[in-house]
Amino acid sequence: MEGEEERSENDGSFSKASIPKRIAIVAAGATVNIVFGLLVYFILMSTSNTYVTNEVNTVIDGYVAQEIGIQQNDKIIELDGKKIKSKYDLNKVMKKSNGDNINLKIERNGETLEYNIKPTEVKSKSTGIYLDENCKILTLEKGSSAEKSGLKSNDKIIKVNNQEINGEYNKIIELIQEKGVNTMLITVERKGQEISFELTPDYISSYYLGVNLKQAESKFINYIIYGGIETKEFAFSIIDNIKMIFTGGVSVDQMMGPVGISEVVAKTNGFREFIYMLALISLSLGVTNLLPIPALDGGKILILIIEAIRRKPLKEKTEINIQLIGFSILIALSLYITYNDILRIF
Repeated sequence: MEGEEERSENDGSFSKASIPKRIAIVAAGATVNIVFGLLVYFILMSTSNTYVTNEVNTVIDGYVAQEIGIQQNDKIIELDGKKIKSKYDLNKVMKKSNGDNINLKIERNGETLEYNIKPTEVKSKSTGIYLDENCKILTLEKGSSAEKSGLKSNDKIIKVNNQEINGEYNKIIELIQEKGVNTMLITVERKGQEISFELTPDYISSYYLGVNLKQAESKFINYIIYGGIETKEFAFSIIDNIKMIFTGGVSVDQMMGPVGISEVVAKTNGFREFIYMLALISLSLGVTNLLPIPALDGGKILILIIEAIRRKPLKEKTEINIQLIGFSILIALSLYITYNDILRIF
């Protein structure tokens, strides 16, 4: 559009449009990506029949649900003041509870019952290692025991406590979680060499109510309702992941560029999984493009907001320099991510 890249004084050009119109024009492309991704994901989820309701199917022995007398067919309607409509709502509140006492409301035969409960704590070992299906380390959690031990991304785990793995991903999990074993020896293949590292896993606490929930009936209205819930969770997970980049929860090494994405898409099983990946990529691109970073659409929107606050535009040379700096940073980041993608593949 005339005036979008370079300023123009001609009537009808981008430069002459009002700030709200210019923001709408700049945001249009990313918005289409987001809407397309969410629409495709909603269609996928609305054709699934694996949704779980807020109605109790079974109560697990030894958990708080059994202690307070929760029964089959009870509906969990509220937890810690939050409405519960699905297992996602339940898991989210439990995760945030940190084991503190919380208020629980259930519905039984039309009657609302209220309890003050302390979620059941379950401890498990965590090394901070994230693997692919070939037992190669994709990334390491910052500050984890694995990172401190000297393990690195792209190391391939071949032994745990001197037991051969033979590419069995589940065997690694079993050996790490084995009871009575704390300090462990992990042997990896790195650039053709076998190297061993000793580490002591951290213990992390998870909190549970202790119920299995019923699957939703196969009805059209349920597909729409639970498809919407899944889509909302999907969208917020993308936003949460982007937040983690800026808060240090995710390192640059964990990011993936075109090469890595191509490899993931190539490994998809079937048409449904392929379409799911397209939706994920489209949504991720849309959200990322709206980040307030120079050279991205979000950066342009930020400049327009500054212009609205100042009531006059930035100098054209200043704006160009800001965009060039942002573009240079993005190119450098793209090259680094592509380099990591190639290392992961080969």
